[in-house]
Amino acid sequence: MKKLYKVSIKPHRLLLVLALVFSTHLCWSQDMNVSGTVTSGDDGMGIPGALVAVKGTTNSVATDIDGNYTISAPLNAVLQFSFIGYQSQEVTVTGNTVNVVLQEEAQELNEVVIVGYGAQRKEAVTGSVVSIKGDAIREVPAPNITQALQGRLAGVEINQTSSQPGASMQIRIRGARSLTASNNPLIVLDGIPFPGSLTDISTDDIKSIDVLKDASATAIYGSRGANGVILITTNRGTLGQKAKFTYSSYYGVRNVFSDYPMMGAAKYAKLRADAGMFSNGIDESDDINTDWQDLFYRTGTVENHHFNVSGGSATGSYSFSTTYYKDEGVIPLQDYERFSLVSSLDQQIGNYVRVGFNTNNNYSITNGSTLGTYGVLSMSPLANPYNEDGSWKRTVSMPLDEQWVYSRDIMNNLGDSFLDQNKAFASYNTVYGEVKIPGVEGLKYRLNLGGNIRMSTGGTYTGEGVFSTNPDTPSTATINNSFNSNWAVENILSYDRTFGGKHTINAIALYSAQENFFNSSSISAREIPSDAFQFFNLGQAQGEITINPANQSYQKSGLVSYMGRLMYSYDDRYMVSATFRSDASSRLAPGHQWHSYPAVSAGWNIANESFMNGLDEISLLKLRVGYGETSNQAVDPYKTLGLLSTRPYNFGGDFVTGYYVSELPNPNLGWEFSKTWNYGLDFGLFNNRLSGTLEYYVQNTNNVLLGVNLPPTAGVGSYTANIGETQNKGFELSLKGLILDNPNGVTWSAGFNLYSNKNKLTALASGQQEDEANWWFVGKPINVIYDYNRLGLWQEGDPYLDILEPGGNVGMIKVEYTGDYNEDGTPTRAIGPDDRQVLDVNPDFQGGFNTNVNYKNFDLGIVGGFQSGGILISTLYGSTGYLNMLNGRRGNVDVDYWTPENTDVRYPKPGGITSGDNPKYGSTLSYFDASYVKIRTITLGYTFNQDFIKKVGIDKLRLYTTVQNAFVLYSPYHKETGLDPEPNSYGNQNAAVTDAYQSRLLTVGTNTPATRTFMLGLNLTF
Repeated sequence: MKKLYKVSIKPHRLLLVLALVFSTHLCWSQDMNVSGTVTSGDDGMGIPGALVAVKGTTNSVATDIDGNYTISAPLNAVLQFSFIGYQSQEVTVTGNTVNVVLQEEAQELNEVVIVGYGAQRKEAVTGSVVSIKGDAIREVPAPNITQALQGRLAGVEINQTSSQPGASMQIRIRGARSLTASNNPLIVLDGIPFPGSLTDISTDDIKSIDVLKDASATAIYGSRGANGVILITTNRGTLGQKAKFTYSSYYGVRNVFSDYPMMGAAKYAKLRADAGMFSNGIDESDDINTDWQDLFYRTGTVENHHFNVSGGSATGSYSFSTTYYKDEGVIPLQDYERFSLVSSLDQQIGNYVRVGFNTNNNYSITNGSTLGTYGVLSMSPLANPYNEDGSWKRTVSMPLDEQWVYSRDIMNNLGDSFLDQNKAFASYNTVYGEVKIPGVEGLKYRLNLGGNIRMSTGGTYTGEGVFSTNPDTPSTATINNSFNSNWAVENILSYDRTFGGKHTINAIALYSAQENFFNSSSISAREIPSDAFQFFNLGQAQGEITINPANQSYQKSGLVSYMGRLMYSYDDRYMVSATFRSDASSRLAPGHQWHSYPAVSAGWNIANESFMNGLDEISLLKLRVGYGETSNQAVDPYKTLGLLSTRPYNFGGDFVTGYYVSELPNPNLGWEFSKTWNYGLDFGLFNNRLSGTLEYYVQNTNNVLLGVNLPPTAGVGSYTANIGETQNKGFELSLKGLILDNPNGVTWSAGFNLYSNKNKLTALASGQQEDEANWWFVGKPINVIYDYNRLGLWQEGDPYLDILEPGGNVGMIKVEYTGDYNEDGTPTRAIGPDDRQVLDVNPDFQGGFNTNVNYKNFDLGIVGGFQSGGILISTLYGSTGYLNMLNGRRGNVDVDYWTPENTDVRYPKPGGITSGDNPKYGSTLSYFDASYVKIRTITLGYTFNQDFIKKVGIDKLRLYTTVQNAFVLYSPYHKETGLDPEPNSYGNQNAAVTDAYQSRLLTVGTNTPATRTFMLGLNLTF
């Protein structure tokens, strides 16, 4: 018989039990917003694009550009964090904030790249994008980004345009497209178009740089991205990170890489005797041997100090940094100094709102930018710079020339009698607000506001008699000012969601507007009453004060844009991206201001297909193809309105100014646009121990913006029109490899890139085949030389010298004859202008390489670059430089010239037939094989043992030494001259004759000489 038990529960106790059960059920089932950040265990920086998923559900989100996320999940749910290249983690939700640090997986080289208004895993990118991290950039201690990037990125050609301290460099992404409009890429700093100079950005503040190269990638930035886009992301703080302080510093000395190779006294005296044209001047003697460069150059110094404090709370992060950089050049009175202040703040407000700002401010001082070396190099080595009492002479006299004496002592003692200075202040600012739309997971609205200004002021002052042979030459002064402002507003609606773990959608809609304003002015004056005034009070000038209208400028322009982009990925195997954008530019004519263009790209991750299972050697194999259209409106504002110029004249005894039309208006001026196909293959082998990218592209540019010259009978010189077509095509190869992975403490990695771009002009105005004045020829590259083709020198017994070169002499330059011949084989005419030819200056291919070796606490890094083919223009050796006249009038470049006993040489007979003061066809002596292989940087570092330094509160301490511009491994130009084979001037700079070459061509001229720098550096974190 069963025993029955009666359980009695009082009513108030039953209610309590039910309440506990119900509340527990709510805690387990009710979702809440969980936020946090996903950071890298390697550098503590946020990881964009990391996947955050609620385990057992389809609910997932991706982290934003800073590694932040917000996801809905119940208490005690398990969040899964994953990202390619990092070990996955699972964390149980115990509150509203979950921060995770992911550790890198060994032998994994995949990356996250910024693609404009968002980030993607490299595996999912379908456009042409190349990236480099901030740490890799800082492997080359450099004052600006361009120097650190040179030779590091395939398809990104960076050339030196000046070797002076603080100078910027020329950037071309996949070649030049336009003839007269800008070929410069768009710079985007922390999401907002950047109107300033790259010299304003310190490399210490860079987190990463991503370069968008093809139209399918750049179309999202519309017309501004026609020449490629460089996305710069600066360092930011990290959520949940305690305050971290870092200090980086280096100090170095600069010496001349190689003196310009001028003749010494003995060889120069022989040259003068062989030429038989000049005898010694009153200050010259054959027993004098003056090394003018040794008397002029100084040992330069370079130093950099960077301080940063960063950190964050559970809902916000911050970063503040300041940098001081100074570069004292090897030319006296020439230096560059920069002060930078950069900060950012990000703050989460509640569950849906995030706000923040970035500000980048700098102040720079540039001194001595008008100084060069021509006056030093043109001095005769036979001239004595000293008086009998040992004091400096003011001038020295050569046979036909009297020259002011340049030396570092004289330059340093100029005091207030010389000043060449420019001061610039720039402030680049971005404020953003971001709202997550409640109820629609993955939907966000973001407002970006950008406001930027850059102001510069400066001038030159040259005191009475300074740099002049006449001590009574009046003093002169010039002052110039410029102001550049820019504002931008971007409204961005984005949707980012993964469904079912396989379908990933990212959609963006944008409306933006921006306005640019630029104003500059310049005034010059003569006869400043005192050196103390310099250029700071031109109103006190006793002589003429000039305001040249050509040196004043005012520009204002605006751009309005709409854009939409959709990116879809299925199972990390099939990806497609489509972009459509419309821009309206105020610079173009009414009715032609709007232009719309599409872009589409697709990718196939073959390695993720099931039929690739078992092929463990292949880690990544992805095919990409893209097509896109972009536009260029980079002409000066008001080109549609024409141009008036001024002409002063005497009217009835009064000085008046008249106006005349110098450029016609064009009411039909429209967009220059390009169409690009891009094909890419990304691959990774052996668990990505070896990875790389191979790409091929074809880009056709139509309606090229071009100034059209008119005949004199028109009464107007020119007008701007959409006339002409160009084409660029080429290939690019990038490789990265992990050669050794810590066997016995050794790690060795290497990188290599190779690229080639071939461009040509495919059409000109009105079907014409050439524009000889601008050196543009249909079917030829944009950048060419139009000159004679030098074959060698005329020798004894050579036939037809008297026909081809009437009045010529043996030992003169022999150029190619392109005319007809008589039946007996004799030329029908003498060589003349019709024998000039189009010479391609562009290299066949170029690239760079880098390697890093780590052994225990030591690290060794080497960065190099190379170029094959092309023509290097060295004005030192040609007729434009007036330093290779071969007649003994002035200082002469050290060359092996023709004599009856020395015939197998490159350079002609001294005193032979001339054109002006130079050997006939002397311009052809400027052209050298531009090939080179050089080591740009070698760095050896040591990181102190963590256990040792932590006792004094230091997290990281590294000391290193670096050699910059170390040496040249191969270069025909360097072998002959000893000089750096890279250019240092534009075609209209640093030469005695500045109108012989097109200004767009790069040359080696009498600029500040290239230098080699030895540095000691320190990296400290605590």
